[in-house]
Amino acid sequence: MNKLIAALIAGLFAVSVHAQAPAAATPAAVKAEAKAEKADAKAVKAEAKTDAKADAKVSKAEAKAAKDKAAADAKAAKVEAKATKAKAKADAKADAKVAKAKTGADKTADKADAKVDKAKVEAKADKATAKADTAAVKAEGKADVKAAAAK
Repeated sequence: MNKLIAALIAGLFAVSVHAQAPAAATPAAVKAEAKAEKADAKAVKAEAKTDAKADAKVSKAEAKAAKDKAAADAKAAKVEAKATKAKAKADAKADAKVAKAKTGADKTADKADAKVDKAKVEAKADKATAKADTAAVKAEGKADVKAAAAK
């Protein structure tokens, strides 16, 4: 649009400069000058028309680019939302698996602890039994020694 205005103003100045030219010109020169001015005006008009068409074409291309960009952004946002949803679902599933595994590990640890406690109790009982057996054997040995000494 700026080019159009600049071309029209330039044409106006050109016409006004030619209008102030000396009047003592030959009819052929006047005719040639008029023809040149007419051609200049026609060229300026054609240039303005071309500029307007080019500007319209650029505006149309910019609008289409903006529309395409908006569509691409919307599509990217949709894909991102879908990915976020899938990630959240996968995270929840993974968390459930971890919780299940921890529960299983806790149960196994509890069973192992119970076995250890049972083994400790049995070992303590075995120790007590062995101590009692040892005391009985010692007592029996003392009794045998006393009996042998008494004979």
